[in-house]
Amino acid sequence: MSKKNNDWKKRDGVVYSTSDNFEYSFGENDEVVTLPPSQQKLKVLLDKKARAGKQVTLVEGFIGTEEALKELGKLLKNKCGVGGTAKDGEILIQGDHRDKVLQVLLQAGYGAKKAGG
Repeated sequence: MSKKNNDWKKRDGVVYSTSDNFEYSFGENDEVVTLPPSQQKLKVLLDKKARAGKQVTLVEGFIGTEEALKELGKLLKNKCGVGGTAKDGEILIQGDHRDKVLQVLLQAGYGAKKAGG
């Protein structure tokens, strides 16, 4: 007995349709547009939860494509001279570099501010 390709878990919010020719769209055609730097509202904060006590500088609130996020993450990593990663709308920079990251973002024209302690 083979398993059916059951995609009911992917249908967010659709319960039932009485239409005979109903076709559910998964929303994969939604293109993310990268906002210009002046319209971005980024938060720069220090995080050390679930990181074995190590500190990381976290930049949250980026709205745009993954490619643009990775490009900004690369710029910040180069300016700080440390490693890090950029994914899921967040940029993670190893170490406490909040002041330097904030300075670089403001020079690049981004709307950024410190958050947290």
